[in-house]
Amino acid sequence: MDQQPPAAPSVCYRHPDRPTRLACSECGRPICPECSRDAVVGQKCPECTAPARLTRVIPARTIRHVGLRDTPVTWALITINVALFIAGEIFPSFGNELFTRAAQHPTLVDRGEWWRLLSACFLHGSILHVVFNMYALWLFGPLLERRFGSWSFVSLYLAGGVAGGMLFQLAGSDAWAVGASGAIFALLGALLVASYRQRHTPAGGAVFGQLLVLLVINLALPLFVPNIAWQAHVGGLVAGALIGAVWDRLPRTKGSTWKRVAMAAGVGVACLAVVILVG
Repeated sequence: MDQQPPAAPSVCYRHPDRPTRLACSECGRPICPECSRDAVVGQKCPECTAPARLTRVIPARTIRHVGLRDTPVTWALITINVALFIAGEIFPSFGNELFTRAAQHPTLVDRGEWWRLLSACFLHGSILHVVFNMYALWLFGPLLERRFGSWSFVSLYLAGGVAGGMLFQLAGSDAWAVGASGAIFALLGALLVASYRQRHTPAGGAVFGQLLVLLVINLALPLFVPNIAWQAHVGGLVAGALIGAVWDRLPRTKGSTWKRVAMAAGVGVACLAVVILVG
């Protein structure tokens, strides 16, 4: 019987100058005694025994791009509102024409110009007005858009704007009204309901408390600052809370997006129907 000569030893993959007959029991790479790590079965190399990386570093530039990509409706709404305001400031005749044709006034809405409830949400009367509303949209919009999706988010925004306009209309005020406050308060109402269900957790309790304080301050502003359409704030808040309460209990299924959109659209259409019937 012929005898085969023993195989030549391999070299450690980390130390090429060290011959070895050991190998990692997981990946099979040759390792020297210094690189060997005892395992439940056999021995392993340092890479196979290293703890799994549960986190990864993402460059700040990548995060900004992801934010724009994940929340397109939020940024589109901010762009539209800011662009219309700037255009109106640069071209006063255009701004006056836009205000005349799109701002909400109860008398004109009663005559059948019901679209003003929605178009007024994209107009603002001052730089502070547009900055405050767009800052709130930038702050809270991405949270809801990521949570429920872009289509659901835009339906909530528009429904809140119409609900705020409805309550302002029913109040019978003989004044012009512009601004996205009704839509913004709808977002706050939806977030308040979502955080209320999680108020027993440290994070949920903190968010709920902060939102509650913010809402109280904003609802109290009309007592100290004149010419604020508080009716739009309350109408948007109630509509957003109602929509958010239903949304938060819908199962996350393939068709749930269109259920949320249909529900928000139903609230908006119902508010519009009330205005048309009363007018």
